[in-house]
Amino acid sequence: MTENHAANNEISAEEEYELVTTRVMNASPALVYEAWTKPEHLAQWWGPNGFTNTFHEFDLRPGGIWEFVMHGPNGVDYPNKSEFVEIRPERIVLRHISAPYFQLTATFEDLGGKTRLTWRQLFENAREFEAIKKFAAPANEQNLDRFEAHLLKMSV
Repeated sequence: MTENHAANNEISAEEEYELVTTRVMNASPALVYEAWTKPEHLAQWWGPNGFTNTFHEFDLRPGGIWEFVMHGPNGVDYPNKSEFVEIRPERIVLRHISAPYFQLTATFEDLGGKTRLTWRQLFENAREFEAIKKFAAPANEQNLDRFEAHLLKMSV
């Protein structure tokens, strides 16, 4: 992590089973929202370093399903299925309905040309939280690094 990222990031377990990551993105909230809500963009940055995605379903509406496979750099496929709960320009909420079970809330706060992205993963119980938190925190940082790089490509 660079010094710049260290100043913009904060990871904590604010609630008993919640992992929170915050980063200031050098992009407008509208661009951040577009990168989250258009599958052709989302597939390019979603996941940690070395992962690629194949989307099977992406129904962006409350109750809609997002089903995809993350292809790991080790050759392992990781099927994922989520249900969208809330879709607004300043907030996206989805429930990950395949293991591990959690709710992801992403908020986009306008900082005058930049966006504070807050990413909250609330797990169902201690077992789910403990099983994933050790690799989720660094994976989230890698994911946001990829997101920043994609936003830069989108803004050129």
